[in-house]
Amino acid sequence: MELEAEFTSEPFQGEGAPPEHAVRARDAAREAGLDTDFGPLGTLARGSADQLVNALPAIARAALEGGATRVTVQLRRTDEPAPTPPVELNTALARLIADVERELGAKLGDLDRPDKQRAVRLLRERGAFSLRKSVSAVAEALGVTRFTVYNYLNREVD
Repeated sequence: MELEAEFTSEPFQGEGAPPEHAVRARDAAREAGLDTDFGPLGTLARGSADQLVNALPAIARAALEGGATRVTVQLRRTDEPAPTPPVELNTALARLIADVERELGAKLGDLDRPDKQRAVRLLRERGAFSLRKSVSAVAEALGVTRFTVYNYLNREVD
């Protein structure tokens, strides 16, 4: 079984270098051999269930020793099909997503990572992220976490 862990450590920091507690948590995940995506709001780590679950205490400990006051973790199986986007999606957002899917030639959840990043860029250019709850809806359509979408968005700004 493959898992993905999305972890955040607080306090959040605005601009500038990431806080020490976030860097230490990311480094602990990497030392455990996990694939990571590091962003300003959280870190995503992927690996086998045994590998990931065994690494969680070291990740939490590293964040706390680095000054975190809170560590939050969400686990998700990645070997299950992504859920279908909710029916209550804003119709404007649903249209934007459908347009990008037509343009890229596949459902967002079926795209590889570079094309998912391109889809986020196209959605941003078309104003999708100004709509309420759009990040959650786009994350669900892509089959990724909100933090991954924020990471993709932040890469576009750099």
